[in-house]
Amino acid sequence: MFVLNISAQQTTLFMGGIAHLGNGKIIENSVIVVKDGEFDLVADASRIRIDPSAFDTIIRVYGKHIYPSFISPNTTLGITEIDAVRATKDYDEVGEFNPNVRSLIAFNTDSKLLKTVRTNGVLITQACPRGGIISGSSSVMHLDGWNWEDAQLKADDGIHLNWPSSYHTSGWWAEPGSTSKNKNYENGVNKIKTYFEIAKAYSKYNTEMDLELEATKGLFDGSRNLYIHADYAKEIRESVRFFKELGIEKIVIVGGKDALNAILVLQEFKIPLILERVHSLPVNEDAAIDQFFTLPSQLQAKGILFCLAYNGDMEAMGTRNLPFTAGTAVSYGMEMEDAISAISLNTAIILGIDNKVGSIEKGKDATFFISSGDALDMRTNNVEIAYIKGHPVDLNNHQKELFEKYKDR
Repeated sequence: MFVLNISAQQTTLFMGGIAHLGNGKIIENSVIVVKDGEFDLVADASRIRIDPSAFDTIIRVYGKHIYPSFISPNTTLGITEIDAVRATKDYDEVGEFNPNVRSLIAFNTDSKLLKTVRTNGVLITQACPRGGIISGSSSVMHLDGWNWEDAQLKADDGIHLNWPSSYHTSGWWAEPGSTSKNKNYENGVNKIKTYFEIAKAYSKYNTEMDLELEATKGLFDGSRNLYIHADYAKEIRESVRFFKELGIEKIVIVGGKDALNAILVLQEFKIPLILERVHSLPVNEDAAIDQFFTLPSQLQAKGILFCLAYNGDMEAMGTRNLPFTAGTAVSYGMEMEDAISAISLNTAIILGIDNKVGSIEKGKDATFFISSGDALDMRTNNVEIAYIKGHPVDLNNHQKELFEKYKDR
């Protein structure tokens, strides 16, 4: 045991919490010090001695759970408000190839949805464009701030490409439909290959400015990720091999429903995945009912780096359920701390922001929250306090206000 002496200057001490660090580790009785918006100390309370007079504020959180911010990748949160009102949807641009379209400047920090989402511990999101073949550039945003400039964590982190689907599936909602080959698949693939060959030539030999192709240069110098939206194994294998041969190093597969059948290429090139929501129906009537519930644990066993997303129908408002998809993964084979990593540090690594956020570690931004119960369980999740870069976040929202208004009626 040793004595810890820290000079008191805008410091807050959190004592006694069960700290889920996000890196697969847990401290049952933690001491966490936040100074100037960063974690200054993360330690086991049983191994150190603290002088309480050395801190401006002391918050005792005995028996409560402390988590790093949950991070929601690949979502339209912040760039759409009401799905049924077209004027509130600012994520789909006209045209097929739009690498220069930026979700960053469309991010709405006044969205009511942001407040409902962060009350479940999701404090960071990757705002992603949709539509076309190349949808545009995503950006990583805090779910608080005066404007998009204030909220940004990482601007233009990558470009999103929709690889053609090799199959068409028909059917209504919960009813499995018929599956047929996409006759236009090869034409779509050739169109993409031609475009990127031109983009690569531009990145090396351009003489005249082209705003569209200019946005792709970051893919070839390694400063941006290429997010390939693909589900079937054929699409994953062909897209990864093509772009690796083209010289693009930072590739992420988004979706990956059939990732297990493309496991060799994912392992060979160390390709990470952003998985479609765990709470999904099986692909076809022959698949197991728990097909996507068990997928995270199976990928982990194969050594694949992945994180969980909540893209799909009503994804913006549904992002608040992201922690519960991780909880489902725990019920179907994952360890608790690994599931927490799948919505925190793993996501941060894939998005290239793990030097700042994703885990509770000294030197990183103090973006975290405290829950009185297990945050992955909808029955016990109760976020009481949240911070973004050390600043407290307002956890009130219009849904809570309506509850208080009508609960006694």
